[in-house]
Amino acid sequence: MARRLVHRAAVAEVFVTDAVVLGEDHFLIGSQWPRDHTLYHPDVHRRSDPLLFAETIRQALVYLAHWHYGVPLSHRFVGYDMDFEITDPGAMCVGGKPLPVELDARWQWTDRRPPRRYGARLEVTLSVGGRSCGRGSLRVVALDERSYRIIRGRIGGAESATVPPEEPSLRLAPGLVGRLRNKDSVLAPGSSAAEWLLRPDLDHAVLFDHPTDHLPLMVLLEGFRQLGHLMTHPAAPRPGGPALTLVSAAVDCLAFGEVGVPTRLVVREDVTAVDPWAERRLRLDALQGDTPIASCASVWAPMRPATAGELPVGLPVPCA
Repeated sequence: MARRLVHRAAVAEVFVTDAVVLGEDHFLIGSQWPRDHTLYHPDVHRRSDPLLFAETIRQALVYLAHWHYGVPLSHRFVGYDMDFEITDPGAMCVGGKPLPVELDARWQWTDRRPPRRYGARLEVTLSVGGRSCGRGSLRVVALDERSYRIIRGRIGGAESATVPPEEPSLRLAPGLVGRLRNKDSVLAPGSSAAEWLLRPDLDHAVLFDHPTDHLPLMVLLEGFRQLGHLMTHPAAPRPGGPALTLVSAAVDCLAFGEVGVPTRLVVREDVTAVDPWAERRLRLDALQGDTPIASCASVWAPMRPATAGELPVGLPVPCA
């Protein structure tokens, strides 16, 4: 798979492998998820990172746009909304080899005005090792350079404030946000317990795989995920309570997120049940100044031990 067809600069960040046409606007997308990854690594239960699914949806849409629908490689892609749901986390256990992944994908035009503007939505069903385990969608618009510059001049790039020089020591420890390396933490404390700052490392090789003039959708999603992990994994967990994992997220992009403007993540809703084995639902907003740029509704669910039938080939002990 050519890197440019999925808008990646690094070969290691290309997850889509191929695609076949099943019918009109209907495709089967092949992907291979790594056993490990610097950012999207398996969790403590050895289940694949759900954001691998999100990134694979993004790559699948971009690939189909260029490969099948002829959208020029020079066009700029702008995300409007993305959602995904993991319906069977046990199917995502990492074993002794990379996971074979398939997306049953259906394409829908939402605003097609060639050659300058192509709006589309991709709906997918996820299968891992032949086992259906999730669904998701992504809506974007692809614009030629002139159209993109007009939109950026109209609704983006007007702010002149800048982010203070990076101070990695101010970011939260990676373990608190479910990551392994200091550079992978994107959160810093805000002005209250319900507010945090999105402070990604602009040199991060995965989050900023190539130059960009705005905050990518996947960077915002990573910020929402890390804040969700922080809220659902308290320093003093309830005795006997299970660990929670992200099983669904729906992100709405409301405006361009400027790289040079401070971004706040705010907790709008936190639905927590008394039962420690119940789901927890969060709604988080990203704001620059008083302007909302994105919103995320997510569900975190308790993990149960995997059964023997859920174990992939090469996995010596059960996933927990």
